[in-house]
Amino acid sequence: MSKFKTLFRLTAATLALAMAALPALAQGPGLGQKATPDQIAAVDISIPPDGQNLPPGNGTVAMGKALFGEQCASCHGEAGAGGKGGLVQLTGGIGTLASPQPVKTINSYWPYATTIFDYIRRAMPVTHPQSLTNEQVYAVTAYLLSVDGIVPEGTTLDAKTLPAVQMPNRDGFANWYGKPPTP
Repeated sequence: MSKFKTLFRLTAATLALAMAALPALAQGPGLGQKATPDQIAAVDISIPPDGQNLPPGNGTVAMGKALFGEQCASCHGEAGAGGKGGLVQLTGGIGTLASPQPVKTINSYWPYATTIFDYIRRAMPVTHPQSLTNEQVYAVTAYLLSVDGIVPEGTTLDAKTLPAVQMPNRDGFANWYGKPPTP
């Protein structure tokens, strides 16, 4: 049999199998069951800009500075300044966004401190995401915000104080969906 006929038969057989499976796929993949609202709530760790769902706990700048040195500086450089070898810069850049070479960091670009907390809690450290305690996430967030003077050195952040932090670029985005309530 020629290669063309073999290829044609394989293609036809594959299509026939796919067509036979279509009615079953139309009813759903048959994988588990629909998640209940309680199941979704148990894994939903999202923190929106207004700070709803911030967990209990608190962290200080001093605690965050020590933890950052231990767990974060190897990827983000000293004080979050980035560095050689592709280290991701987190701090600095305040006042550069309107310049020809803006420096977009969490401190210069992000509009809400609550979303910094959300991202750190969800994704850091990159080798062990979601391994930090709530207190550690509050502390690292406080430290990073203190580097550029967004919060003072003696700051303690928690579910009440974090949403009140005014980021330098808070009003730097066009908001097509309405602004979240101010805490």
